[in-house]
Amino acid sequence: MTKRRPTEPTTAAQSPGAPRLGPRPLPLHVAIQVMTWMSSRAALPSLRSGLRLWSPELDARVGELAAALAEVEPEKFACAVDDLARRRMADFARGVGAYHRHPAARAVCEPNCLWSEGSTRLLDYGDQGDGGAPILVVPSLINRAYILDLAAGRSLLRFLAGAGFRPLLVDWGAPDDRERAFSLDDYIAGRLENALAVVRRLRGGPVDVVGYCMGGLLAVALAARRPKDVRSLVTLAAPWDFHAAGMAKTTLLRTAAPHLRDIVRVLGVLPVDLIQALFASLDPYATAEKFRRFARLDPTHERARQFVVLEDWLNDGVPLAGPAAIECLIGWYVENQPAMGTWRVAGEPVVAGDVRAPTLVVVPERDRIVPPASAQALAAAIPGAQHRVVAAGHIGMVAGSSAASVLYKPLVDWFSRTAA
Repeated sequence: MTKRRPTEPTTAAQSPGAPRLGPRPLPLHVAIQVMTWMSSRAALPSLRSGLRLWSPELDARVGELAAALAEVEPEKFACAVDDLARRRMADFARGVGAYHRHPAARAVCEPNCLWSEGSTRLLDYGDQGDGGAPILVVPSLINRAYILDLAAGRSLLRFLAGAGFRPLLVDWGAPDDRERAFSLDDYIAGRLENALAVVRRLRGGPVDVVGYCMGGLLAVALAARRPKDVRSLVTLAAPWDFHAAGMAKTTLLRTAAPHLRDIVRVLGVLPVDLIQALFASLDPYATAEKFRRFARLDPTHERARQFVVLEDWLNDGVPLAGPAAIECLIGWYVENQPAMGTWRVAGEPVVAGDVRAPTLVVVPERDRIVPPASAQALAAAIPGAQHRVVAAGHIGMVAGSSAASVLYKPLVDWFSRTAA
């Protein structure tokens, strides 16, 4: 067991003077802008000739557009398309440049490390308090854990500590040479259960567990495997039925599966930029649009600073250990193992119906990463689970301007009720 005292504010991977890399992967986002321009130009002759290149449900709108274009001089319209594309690309470039130059950086004191094993640490956010009830908090494996402690006023962990609890955050870190061969068995039946044992000894009994995003699935597995050690369970934007919102992502991953396996076999991990590219495929135009909006912000405004700090976190990802990556992308997304009841950890099936702890499933209604239907399926699968829909997005729920009202305070109320 290791323990150390906080010394100075930490800025995660974005150290002073270090060049920013985002939005990652930058070449992909630039290429999307160029391809949008080129495809828009290329579609004009086909549109005028009446050839339909769109989905059938868009035929009516395409017909209206073609009728409107018939009244416009073709060359003038083509020039207008070019002009708009240039302006959009220029605005995107200005936004990226402004982000790279912005002086803002995350600056919070990192808490004590209560326990560590390999790259995994257990960070203690409540050891300066009055001995409140410990809560084990499990984040995703593919994003840095500090999204739950992003900045002053935007920290779920510090809010819980301020309410008298003792949050203990699992910080997975980046896989070292040995951990590159880790499967989900190693993370759940190994690291996570070891961390749970530490917290159980600290509490002297069963432990409250919170899982965010991918960490929610790990937390469900933990609760199903260790029912006597988990007192209550909260999942935040945790997927369960990976086919609930349609098959588009599944089709993409099914097609890419052989290539993903080859990449993992050669590199040993799923690289950060490839993970970011998969996220970008959910909405290829979202990144460019948010940087165009950022270009219009006053750089001295608090909103600009918040954008930069959050964007730094988004671009500060970690690679995913090869075997775990294949289990997640193929086993979860393509084969839908959690919802089908075929997901196994250390040889034992993970069945949501085996969770006996009081459970709260929190679903952000504007989540583009985990469709609400996927997360709501978990509430239906766990006997007696409570279900709360919040007016926020996947990240905004835990680190946005309204996070305290939509999540932090209700979560404190829920823990207080279950402790009674």
